[in-house]
Amino acid sequence: MNFIVYDLEATCWENRPVEYRQEIIEIGAVMLNAYGEELGTFNRFVKPVVHPDLSFFCSKLTGIEQATVNRAAGFTEVIESFQDWAEVFYEDYRLCAWGGFDEKMLYRDCDLHDVDTDWLDGKCINIKRQFQEIKKLRQPWGLKKTIDKLGFEFDGEAHSAIADATNTSKIFLKFLDEWRY
Repeated sequence: MNFIVYDLEATCWENRPVEYRQEIIEIGAVMLNAYGEELGTFNRFVKPVVHPDLSFFCSKLTGIEQATVNRAAGFTEVIESFQDWAEVFYEDYRLCAWGGFDEKMLYRDCDLHDVDTDWLDGKCINIKRQFQEIKKLRQPWGLKKTIDKLGFEFDGEAHSAIADATNTSKIFLKFLDEWRY
């Protein structure tokens, strides 16, 4: 079994109007085998279509510039590359994210772009929730706080999909034998 520890960045606004729909603009992932060995990484930007112009808030939060998403491929092409990289049609796998947002966004963007979601069904693990249960925390911790509390260094910039996936993989590896899937 392979574990795809992933993170997404999405369009965002400081005071998001209700009618504004978020879209994935970056996918970052680390692939680990059942022994915790890293098999590779994936990092791609995605061109948004519903609201193609990034807000100032979004660019500042994620560090993603407008020119980057303008040059990026669309969601369908990027998600197909991700599926190929993750070998979702050939290997047993679980998609592991820090929280439920990322799974929700995958389903929403697949729906928006008419991409089949069978590859997601029953394959997602919310490791933030499971970590909260393992540690018996009243309130869940954020990624950065968890990394600090576990004594790890936070690599890269927060809200970079590949950096967040890399840091999440540290937590995943520390509790490798405790996750329910």
